[in-house]
Amino acid sequence: MIRRPPRSTPKPSSAASDVYKRQPLFNSIASWILKKRIHQMELFMKYPNEVQNELLHELIKKASKTETGELYDFKTIKSYNIFKSRVPLCNYDDIELNIERCRKGEQNIFWPSNIKWFAKSSGTTNSKSKFIPLSSEALEDCHYKAGKDMLSLYYNNNEDSQLLTGKSLRLGGSNELYNKNDSYFGDLSSIIIQNLPFWAEFSSTPSNKTSLMPEWETKMKAIVAESISEKVTSLAGVPSWMLVLLQNVLKETKKKTISQVWPDAEVYFHGGVSFKPYRELYKGLFTKKDFRYYEIYNASEGFFGIQDHNHSDELLLMLDYGIFYEFIPIKGDKEDDSDIIPLSEVALNTNYSIVITTNGGLWRYKIGDTIQFTSLSPYRIQVTGRTKHFINVFGEELIIDNAEKALERVSTKTKSIVSNYTAGPIFMEKDSQGAHEWIIEFEKEPENLNHFSSLLDEALQEENSDYEAKRYKNMTLHSLKVHKAKKGLFYEWLSKKGKLGGQHKVPRLSNSREILEELLAEID
Repeated sequence: MIRRPPRSTPKPSSAASDVYKRQPLFNSIASWILKKRIHQMELFMKYPNEVQNELLHELIKKASKTETGELYDFKTIKSYNIFKSRVPLCNYDDIELNIERCRKGEQNIFWPSNIKWFAKSSGTTNSKSKFIPLSSEALEDCHYKAGKDMLSLYYNNNEDSQLLTGKSLRLGGSNELYNKNDSYFGDLSSIIIQNLPFWAEFSSTPSNKTSLMPEWETKMKAIVAESISEKVTSLAGVPSWMLVLLQNVLKETKKKTISQVWPDAEVYFHGGVSFKPYRELYKGLFTKKDFRYYEIYNASEGFFGIQDHNHSDELLLMLDYGIFYEFIPIKGDKEDDSDIIPLSEVALNTNYSIVITTNGGLWRYKIGDTIQFTSLSPYRIQVTGRTKHFINVFGEELIIDNAEKALERVSTKTKSIVSNYTAGPIFMEKDSQGAHEWIIEFEKEPENLNHFSSLLDEALQEENSDYEAKRYKNMTLHSLKVHKAKKGLFYEWLSKKGKLGGQHKVPRLSNSREILEELLAEID
């Protein structure tokens, strides 16, 4: 049973009163310390390519005596071009056997320091899981450093912030123990929580014990019970799952908005999925005019970008986290590995697939994300999708970025709110053209679904000239088809697959009908 907050706030003890009195001073000191990091960021903004080249040589030197280092003779690699020609590109399947060896206790395979933590990630709802190695350097110099940088950038832009006078509501994944050879795996968020210093728990809610509960719905109730009476000043988590939590908070407190529950909340740090489909939903939850949203770009493989200005849709590419970047231009839906380039050669408004080399032992690893550069001085990016998530059955080359922008525009026109969606192809048959088929779950439904569908088809043509060409006079594609999903359809579907919480997400676009058919069966 959910424990309700007391009807009246009990008088704090003298010790608690002392803590409350010290909070503004602590907030001032902490914000001053965090702002000092800005000067270091300015260094990699001013000399980005020098920082990246030096980092590559450090990684190669450190791993020279590992199995991987000896296999590719790291000791004689003196330039990026030699590194590029000698070390092959890889994906997870290529290195899975070595990761399994490491999980069973073998060390010094791809990184010299001992690795016992592995971030479990599927990236989609596929049954196969990936186990990304997390070295102590990857935790300290990438993920934890990024957490502090996130606060540094926020404080630098908001000098009057009172963020640290309260607690951060964090929503992470579950924690599981791999019971061989002292090797552990779990969602990245839970591993980060598990390894935080003890004092970090005092500034967060819920407690570590609750955060790491393995069963999602039980944990959800516990988080609500534990957090609704706290002074929450910030929130952090994946938008889709945070939304579920916040809806449970409103149900429990019988309040209309989250701003009524936590009036001191001033910012939501979000990442993991695109925020576009959720923006209007969150505006209805946080009604303070000066409430802010800050986007981050992190994954099990590393932390890559942080929004560095208020009200921006760009992310500053973080260049000193022990990650060396390379980029493969995407042409249509294909990537040509022979065209791979370093950061110094990227161009604006080109779709790139990201390749990383990291202080966790990933060497020229293709993470499967696509980005575009919006600025080259400093390097800022926008995430455009996944290399495997697109529809290109008919040569239309529709990517997630196209879909998100079109949905956002049509939702504004029809005063509707989309909470979840997926789309796939209707294949051509002997006497009929193909089409795209969408399943959309609305938080606020449009007055006329047919009108919404027509506007979405037009918006996609405006966003994507290839889709427009295939739609010309219905020669290749008919207008798209939209199904209205019942409330909670996607949640129920993920629940049946055991994919609730954490980084699990619904694939937005697919070249197959597998996901569509499963969901359509639920609708029928």
